Amino acid sequence: MPTDTRHDDLQGLRIDRSQTSEGGQVSRWARRYILIGISIVVLFSLAAVSYRLLAGDVPEVEVVRATAESSSDSSAATVLSATGYIVAHHKIEANSKVTGRVAWIGVEKGDKVKEGQVLVRLEDQEFRAQYDQARGAAESARAQLEQLQNGSRPEEIQQTEHNLSEARATAANDKVTLDRTKTLVAQGVLSQQALDDANAKYEASQQRARSLEQSYQLSKLGPRSEEIARAKGALTQAEGQAAYAKSQLDATVIRAPINGTILDRSVEKGELLTGQFASAARPVFSLANLDDLQVELDIAQDDFARLGPKQKGEVTVDAFPDRKYQGQIAEISPEANRQKATVQVKVQILNPDEYLRPEMNSTVKFLADQPKAQTASSGPASVFVPSGAVRDDEAKKVVFIVYKGKALQREVRVKAQRSGGVLVEGLNGGEDVITAGPESLKDGDKIKIKGQS
Repeated sequence: MPTDTRHDDLQGLRIDRSQTSEGGQVSRWARRYILIGISIVVLFSLAAVSYRLLAGDVPEVEVVRATAESSSDSSAATVLSATGYIVAHHKIEANSKVTGRVAWIGVEKGDKVKEGQVLVRLEDQEFRAQYDQARGAAESARAQLEQLQNGSRPEEIQQTEHNLSEARATAANDKVTLDRTKTLVAQGVLSQQALDDANAKYEASQQRARSLEQSYQLSKLGPRSEEIARAKGALTQAEGQAAYAKSQLDATVIRAPINGTILDRSVEKGELLTGQFASAARPVFSLANLDDLQVELDIAQDDFARLGPKQKGEVTVDAFPDRKYQGQIAEISPEANRQKATVQVKVQILNPDEYLRPEMNSTVKFLADQPKAQTASSGPASVFVPSGAVRDDEAKKVVFIVYKGKALQREVRVKAQRSGGVLVEGLNGGEDVITAGPESLKDGDKIKIKGQS
C-alpha cells in the first residue's frame, strides 16, 4: 500500500516538548512580543476610527483675516455710503410771458450766460402799437388833471368879472326903463304890453347878472375837490394800462435771470410761442448755475439715523472715480417717502469743477466727526471685518475667532459701516474671524476650518 505522506507532514509540524529549556524560553518571549505589537496596531486602528467618527460632529466654518486700520485712514470714519444723482441747486425753466413769434435766438445749448443777457427776441410790432396808444391816453388824462389843479387863469377871472359888470349895468338900465314905462302906462301914453315887455327884459337881465356872479365866484375858487379826485383816478387807470402795455412789450425780449449755463433750448426761429398761462405753454430754455451743485440721495429709513444736519461727506462720480469732492448735507426732506421707505437728502458739493454735470451718477461717503489725532503708540483705531462675522447676542454685538481649533467669542462695538463690512472695536487685527458657521455656535466649541484636513 502506498504511504500517506500528508500524515507524516502533519506529524512534522508538532511541537517537540522534549526540547531543551533554553530553546523553550526564547520561543515564549517571541510570542509575547508579537502579541504586544498586534495590540498596539489594534489600539491605533481603533483611535483612528474613533477620530473619524467623532470628527463628523465638529462643524465646518469659513474664516477671514481681520484687518486693522489706522485712525489716520479717512475711510475709517465712513458711517454710511449712498448713491444718487448730481442736480443743480437752482434749475430755471423760462417760459414766454406773451404769445408771439420768435424773431431772433442768441444762445445755444451749453453756452455760459450772464444775468440780464438777451437770449430770445419775439416780433414786437403789435405790442409796441398798444403801448403807444396807452401812453397817449395817459398823457391826455395827466393834462386834464393839471388843468383842474391849476384852476382858472387870471385872464379868465378878469374876463368873467368884466362880463359880470356888463350884466349888472344892463340890469340897472333895464330897471330905469321899467320904471319909466310904468309911469307912462299910468298916464295912458303906453299900453300895458309895453309894461310887460319892460318887466320881462329887466328880469332877464337880473338873471344873467346872477349867473355871471356865480361863474365869477367859481372862477376864483377853482374846481371842486371831487372833480380833481375823478381826474386823478382817470390818470391812474391810464398809467396802469400804459405800464401793462410796456411790460408786454418788454416781455418780447427774453433775458437770462441769473448767471449760468444753458442746459436746453427748445425753440427755433419762426416758431410761435404761447404765453405762460396758456395750456400749450412750454419752456423756451432751461438754465442752471453749474457752480452750485448738489447730490440728491434717497436714504433708507433704517440708515437715516446715522446722519445729521451739516454732516460732511466725500463725493465721487462714476465718470471720474479718481476725483474726489468735499460735500456737506444742505437739505433734509421734512417728510419721508412712504412707498420707497426713504428720506431724501441733498448734499452740497463745496468744490465743484468743470468735470461735474447734472444727472451724473454719484456716490457719497458720509464721514463721522473725526476725533483728535492718535499717537503712533496708541495702536489701531478700528478693525475691519465682513458684515457676516458680526452676530447679535442679546443686547450686544459679538464675533467668533478661531484659536487652537476652537471658536472663541469676543464682544465688539460697531463704529462705522463700510462697503462689504463694518469697522469694529474689540479686536487687535490679524485674528481669523468666522464669517460662516452654524447659528448654534457657542464660545469654546470645537470647529474645523473649511478646506483644511
